[in-house]
Amino acid sequence: MNIYDVTIIGGGPAGLYSAFYSGLRDLKTKIIEFQPKLGGKINIFSEKMLWDVGGQPPILAGDFVENLKQQAMTFDPTICLNSKVHEIRKENGVFVIETTDGKYHYSKTVIIATGGGIFSPIKLEIEGAEKYEMKNLHYTIKGLERFAGHEVLISGGGNGAIDWAVELLHVAKKVTVIYRKEELTAHEAQIKKLREYNVDILLNAEITSLLSNEDKSKIETAVIKQNGQILSINVDDIVISHGYNREVSLHFAPEIEPEKKDNYCLVSTGQCKTTVPGIFAAGDIVTYNDKVGLILGTFQDAVLAVNSAKLYMEPEANEYGMVSSHNDKFKEKNQQILERKFA
Repeated sequence: MNIYDVTIIGGGPAGLYSAFYSGLRDLKTKIIEFQPKLGGKINIFSEKMLWDVGGQPPILAGDFVENLKQQAMTFDPTICLNSKVHEIRKENGVFVIETTDGKYHYSKTVIIATGGGIFSPIKLEIEGAEKYEMKNLHYTIKGLERFAGHEVLISGGGNGAIDWAVELLHVAKKVTVIYRKEELTAHEAQIKKLREYNVDILLNAEITSLLSNEDKSKIETAVIKQNGQILSINVDDIVISHGYNREVSLHFAPEIEPEKKDNYCLVSTGQCKTTVPGIFAAGDIVTYNDKVGLILGTFQDAVLAVNSAKLYMEPEANEYGMVSSHNDKFKEKNQQILERKFA
């Protein structure tokens, strides 16, 4: 039986930074992630710019998550992708983490970093739409360059849809937004930008059918119903931003079920400890007074959760890890960085 010191469930920002800091504290670490790659929800908006992380100049979310992944690998944690956790229980003082593929993982402590759950985009409910998903029907944008010079139709009126519309203003030939309600619900500043650029915004409108080109390989026309009238819009691409379905199927054995708020978020008793000794939480999944719901708050959660795990296993250990500027673990790495800089 291969027993880890810390097993982190979730490979988003909270899980990645937890893995880094866990290695910093000399803990044998594993990440279990449901998706085929690390990064969590940031992968959904990889082309958006992040401005609100301390000490970090504005950076594309995709580049930011690549930095997080590189940092997380500093101390060589074990990574398990495409692994969905079904149940966590405790046997003979060890947590047993069962995944839906029939595998079992064993750990002295567990850090839950599952964010808001497993997200999947709400699909366009039109017959035959799925055949265009790998062509010009999109549920996220992974690279703005593919839309250069294109006529793009965006369906949705929330922050996600309107943010994409703003991002495409200087890339696409034309951007059209449709929304099924009477008013857009996104941030006013973003809506104002669209109106300043005279973007066509069709309210009380929705896509009713899709017409393909001659070889039926791509969508050529979107048929729209607006206030009872039928419109046809020629498109090169369609972006659907109707929100996400959330799956929260992580289960605990009854005897180790942590206290939850709103039947989802794990309640912290302090220092990102849950109500179950040995189970900790970081990121959007944990709740406490004065919680900061930003990426920068995630990093503090990760540090607190790892330090709490360390003290749970080794009560006489230092309360916090040694800061990087004085930590011997980084001497060799620092020397390599300086040599490259002054070479």
